[in-house]
Amino acid sequence: MLKHLTRDHQVWIPESVEVELKDQSRTDPALGLVLDADWITVDRSTDQAFLQAFAEFEQQLAVGERNRGECGVLALGRTRGHELLIDDGVAHNIAKQAGLNSRRTLALLVDAIHEKKLTVAMVSDLADDLITGEYRLPFHRGGFTEWAAEQGLF
Repeated sequence: MLKHLTRDHQVWIPESVEVELKDQSRTDPALGLVLDADWITVDRSTDQAFLQAFAEFEQQLAVGERNRGECGVLALGRTRGHELLIDDGVAHNIAKQAGLNSRRTLALLVDAIHEKKLTVAMVSDLADDLITGEYRLPFHRGGFTEWAAEQGLF
């Protein structure tokens, strides 16, 4: 789905996200497919600006190995100017406080409805699939349409 929605844009992930995906693919092999996607590029930055930004975000966000992927995403946003797709609430708030261009998956999906790339029914089904996979969304299974209407999104 993300490939379809980002067709006109390069998609970058930091190496820290790649590491998380490799670790998680041991229990969920489908995640390994993301790493093989030809439309995603891994940024293996080692320049000083990136490493400094990563360290700053790591101090604010990381707990052991947790949230290191988000730290990499935030560092890419700061040093490369990329638009960020971050659903983690704390990381999203840090991005906003840092003046970074950060969006959540739901915003991307709602925009796709407005752009006629997806239908409400398609996004509702996708949201239900995400919830089934333990993805946290601000509504229950079957609740996308009602939530979006309450938010004045369409």
